[in-house]
Amino acid sequence: MDNFCRRFCAVIVPDGASEKAAYGHEGGSEEDLFEDFHSSGHRFGHSGGGGEQLAINELISDGSVVFAEALWDHVTMDDQELGFKAGDVIEVVDATNKEWWWGRILDSEGWFPASFVRLRVNQDEPMEEYLAQLEEAREEEGQGVGLLLGPGLPCKEQMRTNVINEIMSTERDYIKHLKDICEGYIKQCRKRTDMFSEDQLRAIFGNIEEIYRFHKKFLKGLEKKFNKEEPHLSEIGTCFLEHQTDFQIYSEYCNNHPNACLQLSKLMKVNKYVFFFEACRLLQKMIDISLDGFLLTPVQKICKYPLQLAELLKYTNPQHRDYTDVEAALNAMKNVARLINERKRRLENVDKIAQWQSSIEDWEGEDVLTRSSDLIFSGELTKMSQPQGKSQQRMFFLFDHQMVYCKKDLLRRDMLYYKGRMDMDQMEVVDVEDGKDKDFNVSVKNALKLRSPTGDEVHLLCAKKPEQKQRWLRAFTDERTQVQHDRETGFSITEVQKKQAMLNACKTHPSGKPKAVTRPYYDFLLRQKHPSLPSAVPQQQVFMLAEPKRKTSNFWQNIGRLTPFKK
Repeated sequence: MDNFCRRFCAVIVPDGASEKAAYGHEGGSEEDLFEDFHSSGHRFGHSGGGGEQLAINELISDGSVVFAEALWDHVTMDDQELGFKAGDVIEVVDATNKEWWWGRILDSEGWFPASFVRLRVNQDEPMEEYLAQLEEAREEEGQGVGLLLGPGLPCKEQMRTNVINEIMSTERDYIKHLKDICEGYIKQCRKRTDMFSEDQLRAIFGNIEEIYRFHKKFLKGLEKKFNKEEPHLSEIGTCFLEHQTDFQIYSEYCNNHPNACLQLSKLMKVNKYVFFFEACRLLQKMIDISLDGFLLTPVQKICKYPLQLAELLKYTNPQHRDYTDVEAALNAMKNVARLINERKRRLENVDKIAQWQSSIEDWEGEDVLTRSSDLIFSGELTKMSQPQGKSQQRMFFLFDHQMVYCKKDLLRRDMLYYKGRMDMDQMEVVDVEDGKDKDFNVSVKNALKLRSPTGDEVHLLCAKKPEQKQRWLRAFTDERTQVQHDRETGFSITEVQKKQAMLNACKTHPSGKPKAVTRPYYDFLLRQKHPSLPSAVPQQQVFMLAEPKRKTSNFWQNIGRLTPFKK
């Protein structure tokens, strides 16, 4: 499943959320903290907050059946918990508790974390098997009108209407939410130059003003494609396709969000900032949610689009004029989420690369982070370079744009000494056949060359085994692909992020202490292959996009090779 949504899309609703949030009163509905739900005359959304709970429990007490759909597997930890798999439909029996609900699947009942599920847009939709039976029956009977779900529309068309209405309503509410942040908070903060600098505001609010401007334009496009009289005929897929590149602005916001929370928490320790932000909220007539709750919404929003589009595609007939565009839009928005997730991973790697560099003895020249942000591959090779032609065993670390090589300490095999680097932007990789090499006049096996375009710099590298050589050849190809991809997507690490990473690394390895990559640090790296959730975020509050697992990153396997040596 997607790591980006596991990290960020926590459904967190602070205490004190007003009931107005659930029913869409004039105070403003928070689309991703309280995702609007249109059915049975009520509006409520995801789990986790006061207003929705009142609405859900009211429906349950009235005898209505409320269904939720599992977003990912829930492995039970207790015999009173309800286990299920992603995609299962759960009947919500009791939603009194904010974090744990009581539910039923067939003959099984038990507790389950509320944020592991998503309330259905179509509450009148039967279970999947039953819906399949209805579809089969409709096909068999060959009815032109089809089975009806309530007055007026065939079953699938009514459900598509519900999803379209939800997308339009939540988008309008989201615009209201962004406007409240930009005009209610940022505008007021800029008036108080004695309290806030522009750098502080950028750190706290990120590029949310840019997101607001984009979504106003995006909503106009949706409104033009929205068919008010017959919503199921709306063709909104093309709107997502036209703006798929624009959605990448969320990457900057999501990457900045952890730092924004940190900066905000520091200010909230000072009473004058607490009072100021509360005054901003009251002046803008915003619902009773703290600023950090408001700032979480864009992070959640970008994760909701694939869910909404997947549901829209589910109820769009293949013959519908919008079907192809919705299908393409779903893939496009999944790709946006993957891109954001990949950029987040790369930013996390920055700290680890800085830690690695600080462990290398006798480092010379610029920092690795000056040009690179990802470790592609690493391993031991025999190196020969002109004009010396001397054979040397070295550890090589291939990053994007450059390759660093180091020498092992003769006694302490876990210690590395910096010996040089190669500019991969100025090198071509040549596969060398086994036998006599004319450049170095030596017999070689499992060899390859790195040669500058002018030919004045040539390095001969030999692996111990043929498969190792092939792996290195693939790694060099991957490095060029990565560089090209970064150019096309505009990915870069800011100078502030680089400096902060190196500063943190220096604190980890203070002067006067050995900088070797010690065994404890190696164990730390290995543990990070399976990172645990921060203790401050309960596991049941982690929201994850329900989609197939992305290809596992090679970063940790590579970084693990940085210290494969034992004493």
